[in-house]
Amino acid sequence: MIVRQLCVRQSRQLRALPRPSPIRTPILSRFSSTGTIVDTPVQTEQAFAAETPAPSEIPAAQTVQLFGKYQKTKHGFQNLGSDVRGAYQPGNLIKYPPKPSEVTLELLLSCQTHLGHTTSRWNPQNSRYIFGVRDGIHILSLDLTAAHLRRAAKVVEEVAYRGGLILFVGTRKGQKRAVVRAAELAQGYHLFERWIPGSLTNGEQILGHCEKKLVNSMDEEMHMWEKEVKEYPALKPDLVVCLNPLENEVLLHECGLNNVPTIGVIDTDADPTSVTYPIPSNDDSMRAVSLIVGVLGRAGEAGQKRRLESAQKGQLTYEKMAPLVNFTAVTSTSETEEVPVEKSLSVEQPEEARMGDPTPPSAESVAADIASIEAAIADYSAANPEPAATESTESTTESTESTTESATESATESATESTTDAPEKQQ
Repeated sequence: MIVRQLCVRQSRQLRALPRPSPIRTPILSRFSSTGTIVDTPVQTEQAFAAETPAPSEIPAAQTVQLFGKYQKTKHGFQNLGSDVRGAYQPGNLIKYPPKPSEVTLELLLSCQTHLGHTTSRWNPQNSRYIFGVRDGIHILSLDLTAAHLRRAAKVVEEVAYRGGLILFVGTRKGQKRAVVRAAELAQGYHLFERWIPGSLTNGEQILGHCEKKLVNSMDEEMHMWEKEVKEYPALKPDLVVCLNPLENEVLLHECGLNNVPTIGVIDTDADPTSVTYPIPSNDDSMRAVSLIVGVLGRAGEAGQKRRLESAQKGQLTYEKMAPLVNFTAVTSTSETEEVPVEKSLSVEQPEEARMGDPTPPSAESVAADIASIEAAIADYSAANPEPAATESTESTTESTESTTESATESATESATESTTDAPEKQQ
């Protein structure tokens, strides 16, 4: 009933409206027309499908032409709009970090490296790095930050040039990408999770199961002496770069016990004496941390490049590692036993093994090495005769000396007796 009344009320209102002439609206003409209403046929899906040609019916040449026209229109629309240049891209600081020579005060200022903590949280030992106070916040000196950053970059470059192991540590949330990227550039190692206490002081138990590999001077892996490499003691880093020293006090303490130098980002609330090479900077800003670790990664990349260039010239920038097999283990074998090939190569490595060629030696070189080892054993046995022969010689010498002493004593006694008997006879 309510619906019918509503419709009737609306129809009366529509009839009371003024009728425009000669143009009428579709609604008014529908109510005021006296003619018969003709239904408009509705186009169904079947009729539309019948009128539209199937894709198979379109010629191939026309299809290619239409696709080319579509691509042309698409490229035309893509070129429309403004061209933005020089915009800040947050990912570029991690993907393409600057070199140490490209660090400027403007770059450090834009990355917020000058912002410290509130004055109530400061460490008095950081007073030499503080420029002033602004709104209750300490402001770090960018001149000192740039100088300490360049010094740390030089240390990283020299350690990488001498084939040292560099460990980048950043355990705060959001530092993973920057730490991994820096380790890739410097060909080092990274840690973005919790530090396991005792990894340096008790490395044999914690890191003893880690996989180790043997490489030559060109960083090519050598598949030789695999058993001896597995038994090699756990390696320790030669340099540790820590981005948050406050959360890694245990790591810095273990590095101090093992004489491992450290580089750390020191804020106004941190202790600068906990690391070897401090870098005064804001450790809470991701842009500041990404900039510092990126610069250090670039420095490590430059050091690795210099080391490989020296290796191509035949110059080693680091000391050779200790031999994997002891020489005494080879010389103690008897002449009848067969000398293993690995041990014979470890005594005096051929030129291929010293230069890092992973190809196995030839049979002639192995035979020559075995012959040289046998000659060395023969020389050693000739210089040091057998203990049994030495003992027999010593016993013979002792018996000869005892015989001589007894003969001398008997002769002396007989002479004394004869001298004593002579006066008695005279009496």
